[in-house]
Amino acid sequence: MNTTTPQPTGVHSIEKTPWRIDPTRSSVEFRTPTFWGRKIVKGHFARYDGSLDLRQRPAIELTIDARSLNTNNRMRDKHLRSADFFGVESNPQVRFVADSATLAGDQLTVHGQLYAAGKSMPLDLEASLTRAGDDLQVDAHAYADHRQLGMTHSPFGMIPTPSELTVHGRLVRDSD
Repeated sequence: MNTTTPQPTGVHSIEKTPWRIDPTRSSVEFRTPTFWGRKIVKGHFARYDGSLDLRQRPAIELTIDARSLNTNNRMRDKHLRSADFFGVESNPQVRFVADSATLAGDQLTVHGQLYAAGKSMPLDLEASLTRAGDDLQVDAHAYADHRQLGMTHSPFGMIPTPSELTVHGRLVRDSD
């Protein structure tokens, strides 16, 4: 097994290189409070694709197969895929597209749009970048108000906001 300790990034090599997410070494997760914030529902998406290229516009794109949502509870997952939330029958993808991305050292500040459930909302996120051999490790966090995406089903106000969105991604050089 070959492990590489992440090292500080080289700004120039990041800015001049197109990167693609390696889904076998990455994760796209969410955490949402429920029961008036007393319980946290954790989940992840199993299928996604993404890219980072600071020379292009958009510099960052992440496309998620909303049908791959998994919270380890079959009934809850079925409900989350329904029209009450993601509406995967008519909106099978969740997408994030960066409007701007600013790299300062190892920190990436991103402003963009999140598209889900047939709606969109602005989303800001912070990401840290570290070298891992020839690869790049990205750890990004954002908070989103699911109500802005029309995900308002919440009997008795049981699902407060915000939801936390996290991407732990291993990026590899994109040869395309």
